[in-house]
Amino acid sequence: MGFLALTIAAIADLIAGLFLTTMEDILLAIHGMMIMIYCAIGMRGNIFGAMGSRLGTSMHMGTFQMTFRKKSVLRSNVEAVMTLTLLLSAIMGVIGWLIAYQFFGCDIDIMQFTFISLVGGILAGAIVLIFNIIIAHEGYKRDWDVDNITAPLIAAAGDIATVPMIFIATKMATGLDHWIIDTVCIVLLIATAVSAYLILRRRTRRRRRMDEAKRIIKQSLPVLTACVLFEIMAGIIIETQSEKLVMYGALLVLLPAFLNEGNALSGMLTSRLSSMLHLGTLNSAVLPPKPAYENFAIMYILALVTFIMIGSAAFIMEPDSMPYLQLMGVVLLAGMLTATVINFLSYYVAVAAIRFKLDPDDHCIPITSSIMDVVGTAILVAVITVMVL
Repeated sequence: MGFLALTIAAIADLIAGLFLTTMEDILLAIHGMMIMIYCAIGMRGNIFGAMGSRLGTSMHMGTFQMTFRKKSVLRSNVEAVMTLTLLLSAIMGVIGWLIAYQFFGCDIDIMQFTFISLVGGILAGAIVLIFNIIIAHEGYKRDWDVDNITAPLIAAAGDIATVPMIFIATKMATGLDHWIIDTVCIVLLIATAVSAYLILRRRTRRRRRMDEAKRIIKQSLPVLTACVLFEIMAGIIIETQSEKLVMYGALLVLLPAFLNEGNALSGMLTSRLSSMLHLGTLNSAVLPPKPAYENFAIMYILALVTFIMIGSAAFIMEPDSMPYLQLMGVVLLAGMLTATVINFLSYYVAVAAIRFKLDPDDHCIPITSSIMDVVGTAILVAVITVMVL
């Protein structure tokens, strides 16, 4: 089931990459767009991947019910992730513009940049949320192990939804009158503040149990805000090479698939390790115990197969951009190096969350995904620089 999910995710990621090649004019005309796109993709996976992990854990523990009644697990998660989407889209818009303007000479103003982040985030977030609920419903009904499917499928849904929605939001930001852009931005920022305030002011339940949506936001927001900085770093690395990457169609198609297959693998492994730690079937230690290495081996096999598939598909889509063997050399070398980092990072992040009494579902996936975005991007760009550029 995990391999099938990764295959579906790879196909969706390649479609997103193919769509990205149609945005070449925007990528070259608006400096800093790579920062926006890859930061938005990463944060979509962080927010909704963590939601999938929480739902998976609740299914394992028998507390999940497919209902939207007040205080239910599903409703609390929906309230939390949409509020986090608004908050982080606003943060990404402001910080992303400051960096794009300062270092890359971004030629649209801060309100336009924030508009793209907010509108693109809301549209893509709504699509991924619906997809996440469908996975939860089917997983609950069919008794699936959602730890094996949530991370890759949510990462893929985030890719295939985010890139077109950012494109639509960019067209709106550059085509509408400034007063409309400013008004929409202000309304959305007010809605963001009101939504966060209403949830955070909720009282603690009896027996000192905090409202679940409030708990998710309070625990997730600091980590996700820090993750924004990692995602922006990944975007900066890509932005510095954007003109060269546009010259090689296969690499541009490959980029979202490579990074998000890495995220999918790390999310899958992190979800499994988090559930095992919750259930007591995995012990924390300085060196990973045997059950962890068994999962590491599975990740290497899945990485090898999926990266071969991604590289081959990217070549089929853009056969004239570079030789097949050269492309596969880049993908496999960068992919297996990335898989090694994924394995050990996922384990130690999950263990650290347990030791510091944090909820692994709220912290592990965002942390591992964001770090892997930077590390995976750096590895891929370094390999491309050595072997291609």
